[in-house]
Amino acid sequence: MNLELMFDKFGRIFDPDQIIFCEYEPGNDFYMILNGQVRILKTVGNSIKTMDLINSGDIFGEMSLLDGQPRSATAVAVSEVRTLNFNRENFDYLMNKTPQIAFKLLTLFSTRIYDQKRRLQILLFDDITGKVADVLLMLSEKQMVPENAKNVVIRATQEEIASWCGQPLAEVQKAIQILSKGGKIEFQPDKVVIHSMQDIIRTVLQKRKEIK
Repeated sequence: MNLELMFDKFGRIFDPDQIIFCEYEPGNDFYMILNGQVRILKTVGNSIKTMDLINSGDIFGEMSLLDGQPRSATAVAVSEVRTLNFNRENFDYLMNKTPQIAFKLLTLFSTRIYDQKRRLQILLFDDITGKVADVLLMLSEKQMVPENAKNVVIRATQEEIASWCGQPLAEVQKAIQILSKGGKIEFQPDKVVIHSMQDIIRTVLQKRKEIK
């Protein structure tokens, strides 16, 4: 079944800057983005951090449906966003009537759970260099890059890395300069070249030890 054909039944539209749902509020539904971009925000200490920027084809809000707990983050439309909105009732419909879509959703659920765990690890770093190195490690994991790989190309901008780190761009750029001067990475406008994955892994493991 074409997702666009489901819009009349399950579709919702959000305006730019509109709050879709808030952290800690009850939730029993989730969304799949057809068009647009959504920012996921989470309270960390006394500040609010960007955990993710998600785009067409992504899902969000699914954890409340799966575990029945309050929302773990806030979702805000960055641009106009067209979504499919699924609750428990129509989720059962999807599972029973559209197995291809159901399989895709379950695969995305698994990926999202992993992503949230990794992003929480990144946010726990006090050291911004550690945050940046862990973002690069996370992105390499998504590409299933071997730990001993050399000159690995990661498609990401400095702005995107700052978003994943939940830190101001200027601070992240300083950390990128530190890693670049150390010979660990080479940053280009739309990509990062990791010269040695083992160097990045060592940096992340050392920073994690410092947290403990």
